Amino acid sequence: MNGETPASGGTTRVVGLMSGTSYDAIDVAAAEFERDGDTLLLRPLGALSVRYEDGLRAAIGAILPPAPTTIEAVCRLTTELGQAYAAAARRAVTELCAGTADLVCSHGQTVYHWVDRGRALGTLQLGEPAWLAAATGLPVVSDVRSADIAAGGQGAPLVPLFDALLLTPEPGGPRRAALNLGGIANITVLPVATAPSDAARDGSAPSDAAGSGAAPCGAAPGGAEPPGSAPAGGAGAGVLGYDTGPANALIDVACARFFGEPYDAGGRRAAAGTVLPELLAALLAEPYYAAPAPKSTGKELFHPGYLDGFLTGDERGEDVVATLTELTARTVADQLRGHHIAEVVAAGGGLRNPVLTDRIAALAGCRLIPIDTYGIDADAKEAYAFALLGWLTWHGLPGALPSVTGAQRAAVLGAITPGRTPLRLPRPATMPARLRLK
Repeated sequence: MNGETPASGGTTRVVGLMSGTSYDAIDVAAAEFERDGDTLLLRPLGALSVRYEDGLRAAIGAILPPAPTTIEAVCRLTTELGQAYAAAARRAVTELCAGTADLVCSHGQTVYHWVDRGRALGTLQLGEPAWLAAATGLPVVSDVRSADIAAGGQGAPLVPLFDALLLTPEPGGPRRAALNLGGIANITVLPVATAPSDAARDGSAPSDAAGSGAAPCGAAPGGAEPPGSAPAGGAGAGVLGYDTGPANALIDVACARFFGEPYDAGGRRAAAGTVLPELLAALLAEPYYAAPAPKSTGKELFHPGYLDGFLTGDERGEDVVATLTELTARTVADQLRGHHIAEVVAAGGGLRNPVLTDRIAALAGCRLIPIDTYGIDADAKEAYAFALLGWLTWHGLPGALPSVTGAQRAAVLGAITPGRTPLRLPRPATMPARLRLK
């Protein structure tokens, strides 16, 4: 671990950490970034998944709304999470970076996202960054959502900029979207290319993703895309992204409640069940699904007590899981159809549930392509995205798209905690037009 500030224009090794709404593990990815003109090159150095200890996971669950909590519990948890992230980051520097890295970006664990009448007013991610800085000797970027909220945005989702830079549209290609199936499902809708792009010229897109013959999905309710500006460079122009609703969040709750299992492994519980029409109709009546973008949600809405309000106690567990799987598939597919998406580049733990992915593809009439095809580990995509956000912040560049979050301006994200050496930021850079794997 060198703790040295990288020279502007050279390579920068960044460790990205992410713990999502499923709060089962810390996803860690290490990447080396290098500029090549207006292209940012990313060399994946590898990824780790570090499971939370049972006691720490229980402490996270105990603090999540609508459960009451105390300031003492919050203090203890942010400290213990910081220590867990510190151990994971130190391991990544040692195992993935051969002991040498420049920067850490830690998302932290979201415990509350304050939304009132569709507007985000605040957000709280726990995991004290000082522990990471002390353990690695490196500067740490954290609290990456608050600046966007202060600029009038939702503070989420933040991964669409990664999608927009990596999946630049191809002339003549299908309209694509990126989909993440974590605890919450979110989509990034990419614009259709109107002129030849570097992606087409340099052949960087995988062959099975280019020139697809898939027909666009039929129109469905979706609403007009909101106006917004993108960071300089143009890669984010016309991009839309938002949370569609629960992906695995409610499925996981049902699996834990009925079977004592953390998730529906391979979709076998859903496959053994039957969708309950009345329960599905009641769940689909949730106002969030009809709300226009930009919008974001989390377990402050889709929590165990939320599901309890729909159950009578007489349902079979398999049928509840099948119904919740259909809920996720319907709410995702409705949005994909509404944007006439023909091809979906997918990531997240939900990809390991073939019942869910097959149903999304069938309902939306779209091809689902794992992001692994592009050289990014599907389970580590968000960790790589936060490594990118760390690089952007380090170079004085915005990390959120106003067209996605609804912010009035594109904000530089996060706070920086110094490492062992004096903090010396590089000269602010220009926004890259695209992201390519090296």
